[in-house]
Amino acid sequence: MRMSDVIRQLRHEQHTVRSRPRLLHRYEAFLPVSESTPPLSLGEGFTPLLHARTLGRAIGCPQLFVKFEGTNPTGSFKDRGMVLAVAKAMEGGAKAVICASTGNTAASAAAYGAAAGMEVIVVLPAGQTAAGKLLQAQAAGARVVAVDGNFDDALRIVRELVAAADPRHPLTLVNSVNPLRLEGQKTGAFEVCDDLGGAPDYLAIPVGNAGNISAYWAGFTAYRSAGMVETAPVMLGFQAEGAAPLVTGQRVEHPATVATAIRIGDPASASLARRARDESGGRIDAVSDEQILDAYRDLARHEGLFVEPASAASVAGIRQLAAAGEIDPGATIVCVLTGHGLKDPDTAKRNALPPVSASATVDGVYEALGW
Repeated sequence: MRMSDVIRQLRHEQHTVRSRPRLLHRYEAFLPVSESTPPLSLGEGFTPLLHARTLGRAIGCPQLFVKFEGTNPTGSFKDRGMVLAVAKAMEGGAKAVICASTGNTAASAAAYGAAAGMEVIVVLPAGQTAAGKLLQAQAAGARVVAVDGNFDDALRIVRELVAAADPRHPLTLVNSVNPLRLEGQKTGAFEVCDDLGGAPDYLAIPVGNAGNISAYWAGFTAYRSAGMVETAPVMLGFQAEGAAPLVTGQRVEHPATVATAIRIGDPASASLARRARDESGGRIDAVSDEQILDAYRDLARHEGLFVEPASAASVAGIRQLAAAGEIDPGATIVCVLTGHGLKDPDTAKRNALPPVSASATVDGVYEALGW
């Protein structure tokens, strides 16, 4: 299919499907889009902001809210930035996109590239991608290359490939080092403010490659500058121990994060994350795998939210601060949950309650339940 045909089809869908606005259209005044930007969408954004009453009371923060980004089309926050990056790539005439990934970026790039009729190339570190994420990229037809190295090696390789690409077959890099990714991701902050009727006091978020905390801070400050809100929150970022270069100040060569899937040893947006921390008067702390998995289980069992393990770092961090008396317990706190639990079925299986066997009778079930 020719690119002009793809754009024509997308525009037809835009004019015939009106039940839900496109994310890029809703916030176009704050985004680098124009009439020539293709109306690409898979229904991203508009994710729920939920009052986590039970978990909030347990932690000691009754005004605890969670922004569940796992309801995006590919199950993670990455879709917010990917839709803009791929749409602008289409606008510029690109025929292929490429990314390095440990999973979520690959899944998102593959899906949006497929919707745009573009070739998608994914370079990932061998053996470091959760099954659900890898299958998403493969199902969407991405060309996946597994390299013998870590994420930082994969990112270095794709940047070199883009720099040396044949002009007749240009590649567009869609990792978060592409500023359009962060532009799109800031829409999460807009939605938080729209749903709350103002900015929260604190925004807690997992920190992997450090782009998302930067994007949210950009969104809050843009809304404040436009007079949409009066304040901006204190930004709280949380990394897994053993993979927390923004906390320790040291590059992590071999992050130990099977439970959390945060595997970034040298975050690409580290300087932007530090700026968000400093300008908001916030902090970036480390939490243990055990703390993250405790929050992961509690979100499912107390709030019915099945999240990707890494997502729970934000809740683990708030619990840690609350226990230490280092956060105002009466404040409005929003924790961003970045991905869906089906991304990592292996971790889910290890942490799930096992089934109990019973005979195929009512009495057998009663006995198994201990009633």
